[in-house]
Amino acid sequence: MKACPEREAALALLKKYNAEPFHIQHALTVEGTMRWYANELGYGEDADFWATVGLLHDVDFEQWPEEHCKKAPELLAEIGCSEEFIHAVCSHGYGLCCDVEPTHEMEKVLFAADELTGLIGAAARMRPSKSCQDMEVSSLKKKFKDKKFAAGCSRDVIKDGADRLGWTLEDLMEKTILAQRSCEEAVNAAVEAL
Repeated sequence: MKACPEREAALALLKKYNAEPFHIQHALTVEGTMRWYANELGYGEDADFWATVGLLHDVDFEQWPEEHCKKAPELLAEIGCSEEFIHAVCSHGYGLCCDVEPTHEMEKVLFAADELTGLIGAAARMRPSKSCQDMEVSSLKKKFKDKKFAAGCSRDVIKDGADRLGWTLEDLMEKTILAQRSCEEAVNAAVEAL
């Protein structure tokens, strides 16, 4: 099993450098999404590692957006994160803000799913249910094609991420919707409690 910080320490670090509920919600969503993927793809023994990387992937973004993925190693060192953990966190910024390439399957999943969770979250907020529980891939694809919708979510990164995994865009969308469904209720409750 891969070494990762205790969740309590990881969450405390996240909250030390992130105050915006939106950023905390995104971190919790990516945490839950990565845990689902770890279990789904046969890495259940490393689910805590996958999830904690997801939780801390944007630890430096709120306060240092210009140094995103460059400031992160210094912050992650505060709680004794391993080199492997730091590499995984930084790899999601590959080609955008750093040159740490995603090589492990987990890093490729994070790279692909990070932007997509934002798109799914934005699409869910537009639904009558305000949820992804009843979201279909077909409706997400329509939102994906509308470049003005959730314009901050890079379609190129999502497509590149699917390619890196050897998946179709539809596969990535379907899996990530399922992953977000698995944690949506818990994330909403955690955000309400902030």
